Amino acid sequence: MRILIIHTAFIGDIVLSTPLIKKIKDTYPDSDITYVTTPVGEAILKNNPYLNNIIVYDKRGKHKGIKGVWELGKRLRYENFNMVITPHRYLRSSVLSWLSRSPVRKGYDIASGSFLFTEKIKYDREKHEVEKLLSFIDPENKKRYEIELFPGETEKMKGDNFWKGNELFEKKVIVLAPGSKWFTKQWPVEYFNQLSEKLKELSNTKIVVVGGKDEINLSIETENIIDMRGKTTLLELADILSRADVVVTNDSSPIHIASAFKKPRIFALFGPTIEKFGFFPWSLNSQVFQVKDLKCRPCGIHGGNTCPEKHFKCMRDILPEEVFKEIKKYLGE
Repeated sequence: MRILIIHTAFIGDIVLSTPLIKKIKDTYPDSDITYVTTPVGEAILKNNPYLNNIIVYDKRGKHKGIKGVWELGKRLRYENFNMVITPHRYLRSSVLSWLSRSPVRKGYDIASGSFLFTEKIKYDREKHEVEKLLSFIDPENKKRYEIELFPGETEKMKGDNFWKGNELFEKKVIVLAPGSKWFTKQWPVEYFNQLSEKLKELSNTKIVVVGGKDEINLSIETENIIDMRGKTTLLELADILSRADVVVTNDSSPIHIASAFKKPRIFALFGPTIEKFGFFPWSLNSQVFQVKDLKCRPCGIHGGNTCPEKHFKCMRDILPEEVFKEIKKYLGE
């Protein structure tokens, strides 16, 4: 059984698909599973023991445009897949599925180009994204599958050195992830700074700030904190989050990366987006902060670059004192 997954969305979406990979392997133990994803997707899926192959779809590079899709499609057709699963709902992914010429091509019923699938899966907006993805295989099997990421020996060694060099082994580590691709999904930076100052009052704790290169420009006050923005690969970030006691994050990929591990308590900040969209933390060790009963909320599934109402209450009304109180309670202070 040769099975292909096509998913070329954002990092968080790829992370959320890892329970599906495990369910496929459980359902078809002798299967050979290939995953088509972006270069960033490849970086986060590296070392997954259930994948036999990762094919990089470089849609901004060598696979750009119609010619690139056609060339990749020819390669997929050569692989002779028995089944293709396409969670990505965009036309290029649907076309790639069709170009594979697999006899079984599954995709969501609302996807662009859904007529190219042989089997349409209902996109149930009421379910968590992980549950939606799990419905591609044996929907009668309701077993809970967890998000799984696999930092390798290199990442673990770097993590050990980082913990040792910063004397973190005996401390409670609080990770702050202040970034997001969308401005309205970002808790105000001054709130993160106020929270950070309060957290420094706690005994035997250390604060680590994480993020990509885009987050370096955020005006985070770094005195007496460890600033790792732009300094880690995705799996190195995963290793840091796996060791943390607390992770405070916006509605962004660190929620889902941290959800791959049991140890960290995730405090997630949700403004313009809501639980119904399906992207709340999958981890059972989590707590969500949100302003309920705000008439303008939600204002969009992805957030935006400005608040349409100009007041930004969905984020500004989540106060640092409230978040600090819950962290303090969790840590037993």
